Amino acid sequence: MLVTIFGTGYVGLVQAAALADVGSDVVCVDVDAAKVERLRRGEVSIYEPGLEKLVRENSAAGRLRFTTDAAEGVQHGGLQFIAVGTPPDEDGSANLKYVLAVADAIAAHMEEHKTVVVKSTVPVGTGDKVRATIARRLRERGREDLTFDVASNPEFLKEGSAVADCRRPDRIIIGTDSAAAEEALRELYAPFNRNHEKIIVMGVRSAELTKYAANAMLAAKISFMNEMANLADRLGADIEHVRHGIGADPRIGYHFI
Repeated sequence: MLVTIFGTGYVGLVQAAALADVGSDVVCVDVDAAKVERLRRGEVSIYEPGLEKLVRENSAAGRLRFTTDAAEGVQHGGLQFIAVGTPPDEDGSANLKYVLAVADAIAAHMEEHKTVVVKSTVPVGTGDKVRATIARRLRERGREDLTFDVASNPEFLKEGSAVADCRRPDRIIIGTDSAAAEEALRELYAPFNRNHEKIIVMGVRSAELTKYAANAMLAAKISFMNEMANLADRLGADIEHVRHGIGADPRIGYHFI
């Protein structure tokens, strides 16, 4: 499939390399010209086991390319992934200016139907803002005849095993109310969904909340165990024994404790 990914950070680059490795034709767009040049040479600035090898092999095979030209990226992919950063704003909320700037760029250059897939970690309701941004720019262009879909496809990668997580995901969340967008994303992820059904389809807002709920649950487990460790120190207990004792309960498990 023809795929464009805006953003070559942790999420975007790993996703791009994994998709290219199973046969998709992927173009990555980034505003950082120096970074794009390094990636074209096969130089990856983030360390993730297996990532540099995937980038080099798929670049050499012609399935993975990098550009600073948004128009080139929009022209290429029927699926347009937004995987740019959402840094905290002054009030602590997620700053969506980069996400919405990409949405605007897609609308500025599209000449045919596009499925816009938000992969950045974003607050609930961002999909609606992306849709409104695209619709507004198309009106300004006088191209309200152009159609588009907006979907949410949050990532659940762990640092240090991101490539493995991307290639062998435990679940693939697709947030959309469009049958066409669902079909396109099912086709895209078919190589990762062969052994058993991993795709879970829901509404866009539900998908956005799923990502935040997962992050909150994992943070809560870590915080809880940190507090238990402090308590164990005061009471003369061995936190490793406690961890083993509670982790053996399948309702709790050992992950993130």
